[in-house]
Amino acid sequence: MTLISACRACDAPDLAAILSLGNTPLANSLRHPDSSDAPELTYPLDVVFCRSCSLVQLTETVDPEILFRDYLYLSSFSDTMLRHASDLVSSLIEDRALGPNNLAVEIASNDGYLLKNYVAAGVPVLGIEPATNVARIAEEQGIRTRNDFFNARLARMLVSEGYGADVIHAHNVLAHVADLHGVVEGIVTLLDKNGVAVLEMPYVKDMIDQVEFDTIYHEHLCYFSLTAINRLFQRHGLTVTKVDRVPIHGGTLRVFASHAGQAAVADRSVAALLEEESSWATNPEAYARFGDRVVTIGAELRRMIAELKAAGKRVAAYGAAAKGSTLLNYLGIGRESLDFVVDRSTFKQGLLMPGVHIPILPPEALLDRRPDYVLLLSWNFADEIMHQQADYRALGGQFILPVPFPRVV
Repeated sequence: MTLISACRACDAPDLAAILSLGNTPLANSLRHPDSSDAPELTYPLDVVFCRSCSLVQLTETVDPEILFRDYLYLSSFSDTMLRHASDLVSSLIEDRALGPNNLAVEIASNDGYLLKNYVAAGVPVLGIEPATNVARIAEEQGIRTRNDFFNARLARMLVSEGYGADVIHAHNVLAHVADLHGVVEGIVTLLDKNGVAVLEMPYVKDMIDQVEFDTIYHEHLCYFSLTAINRLFQRHGLTVTKVDRVPIHGGTLRVFASHAGQAAVADRSVAALLEEESSWATNPEAYARFGDRVVTIGAELRRMIAELKAAGKRVAAYGAAAKGSTLLNYLGIGRESLDFVVDRSTFKQGLLMPGVHIPILPPEALLDRRPDYVLLLSWNFADEIMHQQADYRALGGQFILPVPFPRVV
């Protein structure tokens, strides 16, 4: 673990504290029941704001070898993610007339959930995935994958091997890397002169407005506004040509970027969002108010669950996701409050949530054990989960949504 002394993007030392979530375990370090009594490492989870370039970021960096070499999150377990990827790829293939003579690259390609859509359309692909176990799954599904971390060094190596990307995807990647400049420079190096980079990252505006404090964990080092992204890209000769706000993951920015030059012309969406952000993105008070609301909402959720338990109600949770680990550990909600957690991922079932050690079971446990209430930790997939759990709800089961304020639905 290393502590930063200056901004990750612009190197300015002027960092303002926003929020501390205390010392928490790594959000995806699920525990085996046989090792539940073993010591568990925790790390500070402190958030600051750069007054110079507006980037919101963590103060601590955990070694990426620890975080990402063996990974339990597989995108293909979410129907929403699969549809999201399919729709995006279809539009890019059509808009850019991509075919067998092109190349689509994805940075942190996970299990190939996105690239498989290019393969089905006859477009060659290359995935770059640091998690050895996940890269193996992608390869087994026919997705050509390089098991490595993406940076400028790897990009130069790929170019020397004859690779050049017409499209580079980086979905929920830039927020995860300590070396922002290395990744962006790598994109510049690998991207064809007429190519496009498509990046998605959680939007800090939605995090603030919806009080999505549980999206803060050690893997998410940075929380971006378009203002911060634009300034970072300009340093490396990239032009943001288009930006969309999409609802996935509680609010996401989808940014399109190309090499700076006459061909890289920004459409109206970029100027419009930068103008809208001028009223808050560089204002420390906007982030300070967010920190205050987190404290208030946390107290309300603890009180709600305590009152349900005092009334003899049985409470479980849905989603052994990283955001769930942050929420439970920050609020101190453990086995005294929640009977179990369910999750669709077979890789997580049978393990324990980090820190609080609540057992993780298959979703069928909701019908088998029929808790009165289910705390929806994976609230970013609320519609999908509520649809899947129609039978449980028909039997009287109710869900608790924790943000932007605790409520029963």
